[in-house]
Amino acid sequence: MRFLPWVAYVLVGLALWLGLVFAPPEAVMGQVVRLLYFHVGSAWNAFLAFGVVLIGSVAFLRTRAPRWDRLAAASAEIGVVFTTVTLLSGMFWARAVWNTWWRWEPRLTTTALLWFIYVAYLILRSSVEEPERRGTLAAVVGIAGFLDVPLVYFSARWWGGFHPSAVEMSGSMVLALVASVFAFTALYAELLGLAVATRAAEDRLARLRAGARP
Repeated sequence: MRFLPWVAYVLVGLALWLGLVFAPPEAVMGQVVRLLYFHVGSAWNAFLAFGVVLIGSVAFLRTRAPRWDRLAAASAEIGVVFTTVTLLSGMFWARAVWNTWWRWEPRLTTTALLWFIYVAYLILRSSVEEPERRGTLAAVVGIAGFLDVPLVYFSARWWGGFHPSAVEMSGSMVLALVASVFAFTALYAELLGLAVATRAAEDRLARLRAGARP
């Protein structure tokens, strides 16, 4: 694990170079296609993060072990960040290609709903102090919220809309896209490890403080 930060940093640097310098512009979209590399990478890792929230939530309800609740909470925080990057990069792309920042089409709408669900998840966690009750309520929301992930993925296929389902890409463009996905995944793993360790330390400190009270 101690080598993971360096792996993440190297992959992120490589992905930036491939996406911004090495890969050529697309025939129709031009330089705007470079947003795609970061858009897809962030979207994939948002799905991954919320999948980990689902696993942690189910495991917490079954075992009541705090480590699963910490895992779900940490992954939800990172997932919201990646979803924010996904929405912002998509909005910049839409402004350049559609001449508008937003359209209420299926893929964009379900992604925005996903962001609101997990922001509400984090707000719920911050508003409940008792750990057992907080973990239980958050787990229910985390499990239910994941139902929106397949809706986001299949929305363009099921309901159409303006969101592109495929882009014609050269070999160097595919390489940049794959590198971006791997780089974002390594970054997610590094951030998740840090976030879980931080939450574990906070829980230990809270127990020590509770034990020191008269």
